[in-house]
Amino acid sequence: MIGLLKAVACLALGQISVDENRIQVYKENPRYWQYKSEPILLLGGSVEDNLFQIPDIKEHLDLLQSVGGNYVRCTMSCRDEGNVWQFKKVGGLYNLDQWNEEFWQRFGNFLKLTAEQDIIVQIEVWATFDYYRQNWDINPFNPKNNVNYTFEKSNLPEVVDSHPTQTENNFFWSVPAENNQQVVLGYQKKFVDQILSYSLKFNHILYCMDNETSVTPEWGKFWAEYIQAKANDADVDVETTEMWDSHNLFHTQHKNTLDHPEIYSFCDASQNNHQRGQKHWDNAQEFRAQLDPIRPINSVKVYGSNQYHFGTDQDGLERFWRNVFGGMASARFHRPPSGLGLSSLACKHLKSMRMLTNSIRIFSCQPNNHLLSNRQENQAYATANIGNEMAVYFPDGGTADIDLSLFDADLTLKWLDINRGEWLDQISVHGGKTVTLTAPGQGHWAVLIH
Repeated sequence: MIGLLKAVACLALGQISVDENRIQVYKENPRYWQYKSEPILLLGGSVEDNLFQIPDIKEHLDLLQSVGGNYVRCTMSCRDEGNVWQFKKVGGLYNLDQWNEEFWQRFGNFLKLTAEQDIIVQIEVWATFDYYRQNWDINPFNPKNNVNYTFEKSNLPEVVDSHPTQTENNFFWSVPAENNQQVVLGYQKKFVDQILSYSLKFNHILYCMDNETSVTPEWGKFWAEYIQAKANDADVDVETTEMWDSHNLFHTQHKNTLDHPEIYSFCDASQNNHQRGQKHWDNAQEFRAQLDPIRPINSVKVYGSNQYHFGTDQDGLERFWRNVFGGMASARFHRPPSGLGLSSLACKHLKSMRMLTNSIRIFSCQPNNHLLSNRQENQAYATANIGNEMAVYFPDGGTADIDLSLFDADLTLKWLDINRGEWLDQISVHGGKTVTLTAPGQGHWAVLIH
C-alpha cells in the first residue's frame, strides 16, 4: 500500500513538473507568458506562416534563435507551391479517411525542432484563405476533390469566388450552433484530432482558431472548447485565442475575445498592426485597458514592408517596437511581402530588442507615456517600473522630456543604437526632476535609465 501511495505521489509530482514547464500565463504578471517556470517575452519573424512546409526549416530556426527570436506562427496551410495537403490522394481524388504521411512528418518534425530550441509555436488551426477562391478549388474538403461526400450531403459549394470577409463558404458554418452539418463536421474534427495527436505531446504550443476570420463567433467558440476538452482528456492545459479580421480593435468582432476569457485565455491584436504611428499605440493601449481579467495580448503578425501596401519598412519596425513598449506579450514580423519576415533588417531589430529587454526587467514594467512631455506625435514611447528603471524608444531620433521625479537621485543612462545593435557608453544623470532626452542621431534609438 505504501509503495502504491509513493507511486501516486511521484506521478502527481511529475505532472506538476510538466504543467509548470508548459507555456502558460505568467503567474506574477498575467500580461505576459511563462515557460519552464520563467517569464518569457515572445519575439519572432519568419519567411513563411506555415514553416513546417519549408525545406530548410532547421536553418531558418537556427537563424531566428541566433538573433534572439523565440516565437513562430504555424498556420495549418497547404496552398503555396511546394506544400503538401494533409490527406492522401488516391486515383486523382483525396480520401479524407487517409492521411498524407509527408504532411504529418513535416509537422511532427517542426514541432520537435522548435521544442528542442525553446521556440514557442502559435498554431492557427484553420487557414482561412485555403478555403476561398482558387485555393478552395484545389482543397481536399471541396466535395469535387474527395471521395467521401457529395455537394448534396455536405451542403458545401463547388466555387467560392468571394473574399473571406463575405463568409460565403458553408465550411465555416458546420458547427452545431449554426448549420449543424455533421457530415463535414466529422471530418473537421478528424483533422483537429490529428493535429492534437502531435501537438499535445509538447509544452510549447499556443492555439489560435483562425486567421483573420469574419464568420460566426460560434465557430471559434466551438473549436476552442473542443480543443480544451481534448486537452483535458489528455491531462494537459492549453491556451486558446481567436484572430478576427477587423483592423479596428473596437469592432464587435473583437469583443468576442475580450468578453469571454473562459473561452479565450489570451488575445491576438495582430490586425491593429494595420494602424500607423500614434493611432497604433493609442488603440492598443485602450484595448489593453479593457482586459478583464488581465490576459496576454499577442501580436503574431506585424505588418509593414516596402514590398507591399500594408505600410513601409519603417512602419513595420515602429509597430514592432511599439508593441513591446506597449506591453504586448509577443511581437513577430509577418512573412514577406506583407512584413519583414526574417530579413536582415528584421534580424537587426530582433537582436536589438532582445539586447534591450535582457537589460531591463520588462515583466515588471508598464507603458508609461505620461512620464513624457514636450513630445511630438509618434516621437517617443516609454515603458517603466517607476522608481526603479525605464526605457524610451525613439522611432526616428528627436527629443522629449522625461519625468524622473519618482526615481532615485543617481541614475545611469545608456543609449542603444538599434540599427547597429550597439550600446553607447553609459552616462550619469540625476533623478528627482525632469530631464531632456535627445537621441544621438536619426533613425531608431532606445535609451535605458536605471
